[in-house]
Amino acid sequence: MKLLSLITVGLLVGFAPPSAAVEQCRFIQAKAEREACYERQAVALEAKRKPEPVYDSKPMESLQQMRRDDEEVYKSLRSICRGC
Repeated sequence: MKLLSLITVGLLVGFAPPSAAVEQCRFIQAKAEREACYERQAVALEAKRKPEPVYDSKPMESLQQMRRDDEEVYKSLRSICRGC
């Protein structure tokens, strides 16, 4: 029974909540270490907020579509202004 309770307590202590991983910079006494801690947190936060880059998987198709649209516009303009 004691062995089971020790294993249970050991498992509960081993699983710390995610908020425990955050450094508490304000409790660091040395100014240089405290500022370094704040800098690490700022970099981590910026990396978390940075959106994933979006790559256009079909740039040639979009370019070809734009050229087709341009040709249609040029044709309509030519038919409007024949004698200009």
